[in-house]
Amino acid sequence: MSSHGAYRLSSRAALMSRGRAPYTSLQAPQGLLPRQPWLARGLATPSDFPKYLKSKPAVTPDFGPKADVPSIVKGVIDDIRQNGDAAVKKYSQQFDKWDPKAGFKLSREKVDRIISQVDPQIISDIKEVQANVRKFAQAQKDHLQDFEIEMSPGVHLGQKNIPIASVGAYIPGGRYPLLASAHMTILTAKVAGVPNVVACTPPIAGQIPANTVAAMHLAGADHIYLLGGVQAVAAMALGTETIDVCDYIAGPGNAFVAEAKKQLFGNIGIDLLAGPTEVLIVADEKADPYMCAVDLLSQAEHGPDTPAVLITNSEQVGRETIQHIENLLPDLSTRELAGTSWKNFGEVILVRDLPSAYALADQYASEHVQILTENPREALTAMKSYGSLFLGANTCVSYGDKCIGTNHVLPTRKAAKYTGGLWVGKYLKTCTYQEVTDDQASGRLGELCARSARAENFEGHARSGDLRAHMLLGRKYDWIEESKPS
Repeated sequence: MSSHGAYRLSSRAALMSRGRAPYTSLQAPQGLLPRQPWLARGLATPSDFPKYLKSKPAVTPDFGPKADVPSIVKGVIDDIRQNGDAAVKKYSQQFDKWDPKAGFKLSREKVDRIISQVDPQIISDIKEVQANVRKFAQAQKDHLQDFEIEMSPGVHLGQKNIPIASVGAYIPGGRYPLLASAHMTILTAKVAGVPNVVACTPPIAGQIPANTVAAMHLAGADHIYLLGGVQAVAAMALGTETIDVCDYIAGPGNAFVAEAKKQLFGNIGIDLLAGPTEVLIVADEKADPYMCAVDLLSQAEHGPDTPAVLITNSEQVGRETIQHIENLLPDLSTRELAGTSWKNFGEVILVRDLPSAYALADQYASEHVQILTENPREALTAMKSYGSLFLGANTCVSYGDKCIGTNHVLPTRKAAKYTGGLWVGKYLKTCTYQEVTDDQASGRLGELCARSARAENFEGHARSGDLRAHMLLGRKYDWIEESKPS
């Protein structure tokens, strides 16, 4: 076992001890091995180009809602904008069969009763995970510094990082109770200094998700509502008689939640438009195919449309990974979802070498990118487009999902080409300010401003500059002489 985790030993003896020949069908005659070392390692030859050992079907099934999602979401939003709590109550009953007599907000006493029913080990684990998330988020914040510089004598420019006043956090329910999303959205906002966090999560099969409520409370939510779907997002974005309006909404969700965030963006800020979970593994000839298979399936179980991709420079690793997945699926409790994803969205791609693997991985711009190579930290410089990197065999994507401390709300559908994931900075407004304390400096800026503005035909802008030059440097301007009160 190397410092980076479980790799296959490259010696002939080690390979034979595992019951397989040390070289693949790409083997060359013994006398050619020194000049063609890639053959001995089971690698693609330089003349090969990306080859799909497993590809997606030509036409992949659409597992999204069959209804007209944008129209349904617009109708719900418009109704809540017009009718407030009455509309929220109607849609909660319609979509979640949930209409609590005491209202959707959980009182502190109710929260305490719910948490008292949670397994103490789960409470302990939540606290440990949240300590990790808090530590990393605080480190992020500590590296965001307010500053002020003096550009020239008497000209001061600066910036401040100001927390958003009120944030709405959406914690999904549905197929799985994603209590980890409470750590990622609520706790990170509180570390950023957000004074008011409103958190919503749906009931699950008509029941209160006690573990999720515990995570929400321990993360620092100021208000907790048992409310889900479009009605929750719209209520937080628009405000109702009982739910205060928020300035920003964060958190993953299904297609309806994502569409609601999309339609409400502009009225409020949002973190990301989340799509299906994505995983991509870059593996070299020393990677363990069994580990590749287990880790691909760990993400494929998120849903029926999760892209799970392996890019490798070893045909042996690729083909053995495929076989391990087929062997593992029957005994996996989530095999229906994981198997559907693997069948329709799984890919195994053989490439020439690791630089080619990194280049192809950048084109995918996957949400989660796992590096199972001899020198995994090479990816830090080789790759530019990913949601989060998981370096080495000791570091699986599930750690990021559940416990290690980085944020699991990450870009999907190639959004990693232009943005990163949710982090403490998303809850901060970086705002600039300026002050000129020197009269001569202000007068000279006035002259520069006036010339620059008139080059763009902005006469009003120019006159603001003229006035300072007139008052502080004694410059004469006809328009001032003609218009200034006597």
